Amino acid sequence: MLNSPTTLSNTELVDLWLHGKSANTVDGYRRYAERFFRHIGNKPLSECTLMDIQMWSITLGGSNNSKRVAVGAIKSLFSFAKQLGVISSNLGILVKPPTAKNRLAERILTESEVQQVINNTTNGRDRAIIRLLYFAGLRVSELCGLKWRDLKARGDGGQITVFGKGDKTRTVLVGKSIWREIQELKGNSRKDDPVFVSAKGGHLCRSMIFHIVKNAAKRSGLEGNVSPHWLRHSHASHSLDRGAPIHLLQKTLGHSSVAITEMYLHARPTDSSGLYLPDDDE
Repeated sequence: MLNSPTTLSNTELVDLWLHGKSANTVDGYRRYAERFFRHIGNKPLSECTLMDIQMWSITLGGSNNSKRVAVGAIKSLFSFAKQLGVISSNLGILVKPPTAKNRLAERILTESEVQQVINNTTNGRDRAIIRLLYFAGLRVSELCGLKWRDLKARGDGGQITVFGKGDKTRTVLVGKSIWREIQELKGNSRKDDPVFVSAKGGHLCRSMIFHIVKNAAKRSGLEGNVSPHWLRHSHASHSLDRGAPIHLLQKTLGHSSVAITEMYLHARPTDSSGLYLPDDDE
């Protein structure tokens, strides 16, 4: 029987907080929570002070972006605890996450660079993985979780049913070229078998996808820690450049709001007031 909110242990509180979230969110947020509770001596959240939270945030290492994620996780935990009645006031709202430079523009490859990465794969499976990450704009977890039952022919190409972030399902269309490449991997696979198979026969793991993309980018001579999400960023930017409606892009990427999709317009603007000023070299 579940304890009343005021008698929940820290572990029970965290379990309730993380219930229903994606596996990746659960893993990351649980680590942040465990570190936070260790820092405050594992005392109940109701006994936590603002000083406890602020001193914990000072101990955080890494980039400002990683610190923002950590602080955001603990703020989310406090908000949940307040809603549940575990704490009487939400001290988390008084904690400001560190500001961080928006580096989205640095993580958008050119169309030529994307093609280089595709060309520098070493086998058909890896080529299909990178092309699908780019042409469908998939998240890594979405690609890893694909089963053959999620793929259906649609004209010369196909459609892919994606189980995405926030337990939301969407359908993405792909062209005949990438569809043909994916179908060549099927062999005798059954509908419930994974599309991209690991050495042990199960779904390919996230770390392997990162490894595939990173190595292909390295062989292409690209600088930076190129990751699968760079291909998703590039999909968004390039499709907007080529005239795709922003609301269509929102649906394809599975964004909860078009405001999130609009960040790509700011990262790669097509116009700027400075271009209207006289240039001394002309």
